[in-house]
Amino acid sequence: MGRHRRGVVGTIASVVVWLVLIAGMALAAAVAVVPYVTNGKALTVLSGSMVPTFLPGDMIVVKGVEDPQSLQVGQIITFMPNPDDPTLITHRIIGQGSAADGGTFYTTRGDANSADDEPIRPNQVRGVFLYSLPKLGFAAQWMGGESRVAVIGLGAGLLAYAVYELTLGGRTARRRARREAARAARTSQRASKNG
Repeated sequence: MGRHRRGVVGTIASVVVWLVLIAGMALAAAVAVVPYVTNGKALTVLSGSMVPTFLPGDMIVVKGVEDPQSLQVGQIITFMPNPDDPTLITHRIIGQGSAADGGTFYTTRGDANSADDEPIRPNQVRGVFLYSLPKLGFAAQWMGGESRVAVIGLGAGLLAYAVYELTLGGRTARRRARREAARAARTSQRASKNG
């Protein structure tokens, strides 16, 4: 009975480890890989201007924009409020129009705000909203500027562990199971000889 219980506990532990591995790799992909592949960014929400869409402390991922002229009303975008200011704001496009010089401009507003932002030009747009990860922005801020490196390192470590488990770890478990089976067979033979 003891061996059976250890086997069940070992199986449960193995399932939990695999679930943690899968969750860790998914998180690494969501925070570091997707923004890199889409020429985007992972950003932390600092204000409540987009409540309830996302809350302060959430992490949002935006993808790069190939053609800022093709944006539509209703899309959530990340933009520089002034062409030479690196500060980023993420709000929803609520209007689009043509400027006197023939160029396009967008009117944006935070979902929780009552006033529109100053109109922006397409060259001020830095990304289009893809998805949010609740409260993960706080963790990224706590880790500082090295959060992307840490997440990539975590993902790489988890992937290496998964490969180990699938190859060497699996072989070790099979050897251990064969040894246990051989030991049980010897114990059973001794018991039948003594009985």
